[in-house]
Amino acid sequence: MVPLHGWGRTSSTSAHLTEIESISGAVSALRSAEKGRGVVSRGLGRSYGDAAQNAGGTALDVTKLNRVLSIDAEGEPATVHVQAGVSLDFLMRTLLPLGLWVPVLPGTRQVTIGGAIAADVHGKNHHSQGSFGNHVLSLDLLMANGEVQTLTPDDDTAPLFWATIGGMGLTGVILGATVALQRTETAYFLVDTDRCSDIDDLMARMSEGDDAYTYSVAWFDAVSRGKNMGRAVLTRGNKARLQDLTHKLKRDPLKFVAPSFGTIPEIFPNKMVNRITAKAFSNAWYYKAPKHRVGELQNITSFFHPLDIVAEWNRVYGPNGFLQYQFVVPFSEHETFRRCVQLIVNSGHVSCLNVLKRFGPGNPAPLSFPMPGWTLTVDLPIEDGLDSLCNTLDELVVAAGGRVYLAKDSRLGAATFAKMYPRLEEFLAIRREVDPEGLFNSDLARRLNLH
Repeated sequence: MVPLHGWGRTSSTSAHLTEIESISGAVSALRSAEKGRGVVSRGLGRSYGDAAQNAGGTALDVTKLNRVLSIDAEGEPATVHVQAGVSLDFLMRTLLPLGLWVPVLPGTRQVTIGGAIAADVHGKNHHSQGSFGNHVLSLDLLMANGEVQTLTPDDDTAPLFWATIGGMGLTGVILGATVALQRTETAYFLVDTDRCSDIDDLMARMSEGDDAYTYSVAWFDAVSRGKNMGRAVLTRGNKARLQDLTHKLKRDPLKFVAPSFGTIPEIFPNKMVNRITAKAFSNAWYYKAPKHRVGELQNITSFFHPLDIVAEWNRVYGPNGFLQYQFVVPFSEHETFRRCVQLIVNSGHVSCLNVLKRFGPGNPAPLSFPMPGWTLTVDLPIEDGLDSLCNTLDELVVAAGGRVYLAKDSRLGAATFAKMYPRLEEFLAIRREVDPEGLFNSDLARRLNLH
């Protein structure tokens, strides 16, 4: 038995961890797994909570299923067929020299294709291009009966396809997928930056201007109160064309710049992130940004994945770990959203890594998180009283017709979850049909009563 935890480093449980190196190995592991506690797939462990944990059961490590099987660079659209354990980092490094681009990137490249599908990850471009599942053309799923079925979004397998998108690994083991790609002339972006004075200024600018950009995201201050509440740095951009690059960058326009500053050591105590350190960080982050800058060239890491520069950055929160709370509420619930921000800022719980985005239309997946509206993410150190804050936020989110993101969640209750996801019974009906004995299971599934 191996102890496993999510990226938030909380609620560790032990499971039998089995490495999978082939489809036949996956079938064999499935058939030999202990039926009582079931099986869940596990990739690179970037779900923040307990989605890839299975106390007393089996966790299938799919990271050795890491081959890019084929690339069609000439098709419309261009496509790639990959095994589920391929990371977005490896895929990007493979595709960029061919002028091909992964259509949706979350806040880290250290996510497997299987994980990106199971969590239906989103990025800075959801308002313009949707979530990862929108770009999956087919997927190969190992079913509870030991058979591998290829699913697509628009034939008679569509209900199971969409239940698997965002289904957190509870319909089967994702073994591979074919994904539609985009073309790009460069590995750079033209980025506009604006400092926003408060939360209202930020939301107004995003509402009025986001449609002109493919990518949009804001860091906001969740520590300052009063007139500065929610002050923010808003960055928006589009892919740079070859003609936009400097003479020097044109020499290697598709270069993947991915610096690494090493690994955070396991030395930080609890409460390293506190009001003093968070205030200092927030001031530095806000004032280092220009008040207004247009057309800055940024590379992939700077624009998309600054946290990937340092490995194991989650250790900064100390042994108790942290909780990432992400929710979305409809655009019409502007005041509810503002109230949630105010509640967090005034709670006494501090967060440095705070993200605000706008979502576009959702997709047909019953458990997919995105919906048209405002989404906010905060990283909160585990401290006394945090669950009370989150429960109050849950109540506001439910009343507004919103929901929280399962890939980030580690503490939601089953009753509240059911209120947030009105298509839950549709998902459960499909799950029961394809897995009547509940072979696929996880700590998250038991906590949320997903049976």
